[in-house]
Order: sequence, then C-alpha cells, then structure tokens
Amino acid sequence: MDTLSQGLVIMFVGMGGTLLSLGFIILVVNIGKRLLPYTEEEAVEENK
Repeated sequence: MDTLSQGLVIMFVGMGGTLLSLGFIILVVNIGKRLLPYTEEEAVEENK
C-alpha cells in the first residue's frame, strides 16, 4: 500500500469514527432528555 492510499484510509476511518462518536453522543443526549425531561416548574423552584 503506497502512502497516498494509506493516508486516505486513515483519513476516512478517522472521519467515520468521529461521525459515529458524535452520533452516539446525540443518541445518548436524546435518550436522557426523554427520561429526564426539563420542566418550567423545577426551574422556578430553583430560583426561589
């Protein structure tokens, strides 16, 4: 494998891994929002 193809493979694997990681983080945050929803009543009570 020459250096150009090796560099392209490393680049695409790195970009793919980054996008998968970001997608996983988005999924975890959305699940957290569904399990622990934010309500205005809690925010008003915290400011008192």
